Amino acid sequence: MKNKITININNEKANRFKKLERIKAASISAYTDKYEKQILCQDVKNLPMGTKIKTAGRIVLLREMGKIIFVHLYDFSGRIQIVLKHGEINNAKYELFIKIVDIGDFVGVEGEVFTTKKGEISILVKDYTFLGKALRPLPEKWHGLKDVEKKYRKRYLDLIMNEETRKVFKFRSDFIWELRMFYRENGFHEVDTPVLCNNASGALAKPFITHHNALGVDVFLRIAPEIYLKEAIIGGYDKIFEVARSFRNEGMDSSHLQDFTMVEHYSAYWNFKDNMVFTEKMLTTIIKKLLGSLQFEILNRKAELVKVDFTAPWKTVSFRELLIADCGIDIDKCLTVEKLREEIMKKGVKIDDLEKLGRGNLIDSLYKAVSRPKIIDPTFLINHPIDLSPLARKNDANPLTVDRFQLVVNGWEIINAYSELIDPVDQKERFEKQMEIRATGDEEAMLKDDEYVEAMEYGMPPMSGWGMGVERIVALLTKQSNLRDVVLFPLMKPELGSAKACAEE
Repeated sequence: MKNKITININNEKANRFKKLERIKAASISAYTDKYEKQILCQDVKNLPMGTKIKTAGRIVLLREMGKIIFVHLYDFSGRIQIVLKHGEINNAKYELFIKIVDIGDFVGVEGEVFTTKKGEISILVKDYTFLGKALRPLPEKWHGLKDVEKKYRKRYLDLIMNEETRKVFKFRSDFIWELRMFYRENGFHEVDTPVLCNNASGALAKPFITHHNALGVDVFLRIAPEIYLKEAIIGGYDKIFEVARSFRNEGMDSSHLQDFTMVEHYSAYWNFKDNMVFTEKMLTTIIKKLLGSLQFEILNRKAELVKVDFTAPWKTVSFRELLIADCGIDIDKCLTVEKLREEIMKKGVKIDDLEKLGRGNLIDSLYKAVSRPKIIDPTFLINHPIDLSPLARKNDANPLTVDRFQLVVNGWEIINAYSELIDPVDQKERFEKQMEIRATGDEEAMLKDDEYVEAMEYGMPPMSGWGMGVERIVALLTKQSNLRDVVLFPLMKPELGSAKACAEE
């Protein structure tokens, strides 16, 4: 069967090359340099009947019925039917159209808007211009690509064939645009910070390492823009944000990517509670604008539709109280990693690399195992243990915890934020503690950053910082179960037989 499909595709390509030769023989450019497109395909449907228009797109449906040719023209906005009739268009150009055009080709058309006998708004073509020849056929059926891996590898085909895919990426673009507008309306400035860094600070994560030939040193791809953004606050900014591509060399699953987009913001003179109020206002405003409601359905971790309600105020729970309720372990009574490990084993909770993790990452793994999957509606998780937050400010009432919150929805951590640590002495001690943990084998413990400590010593205002994974919030709001479904071109392992794969063997 596979050989038959290969033969059919090869025959199809051969036929298309023959048509390419016909195009050249007719002294027509097979690959035109430009076309004065005046309107999107979908927008044609909003025009009055009889309006003269000029548009262009890809042919995705083509059928000839007697002396009439019906064509569906597609661009990112949608589809419009175009109709070629003998007598309405030059007869020679009509005959040539059939001889040179295939599904997948690009054409420009001039004509007027009319309604067919079946009531479909269409364009009656008066003239056309050939714009680009497709030498490979599109997937056979309009139902779209079903092979998930092929959708990721050949996203361009997925975009052509699947309207739902186009909607997802339009939503992502709209969401980021509305986010930027909200920041602007609330007095924030957008900045850019380096992707290549001397220190992989800003989060508990394993970094990617690369080599800088000109400087002759190894550098890290940033795991977060946090340190540079806080140095900008030191420099005098009051409110800043960045839409930052970030990289973490960690495991891959449906809710984690190694290459992802993070939005971070920092506001001088705020604490984490101010940031909670801002977060609630931001997301309820944007979601209501884009979805029309704060109550809607999402996919849970079992790919089942469940209702979620973003109506404010959102629930707030303490990290310690949540763990006591879900597994009976009181982390404030387990002040050493050994004691905590003992309690986890007593309760029979299964955690990978139990013996290697430091206390902070062990607490985090425990929470992810027993509590996080149960949280569906938006919930603020507060009062995190200090071991888990080497850059956050200690709580004044309980120095074992920090002034931090996470927004958790549907078992996903959407946002992480806290009152920032501005004491350089405390920060230096915490960095050193992280290095001790790293020496025991915990690769996600944070590297120390002496340059950042030096910057802190020049003085910092009180501030609160915030980070959100764009892919997670977009996947949540568009009912996608895998983050790669909201990444236009996700990284994939090279296919067997490819030049890259062969070079690595």
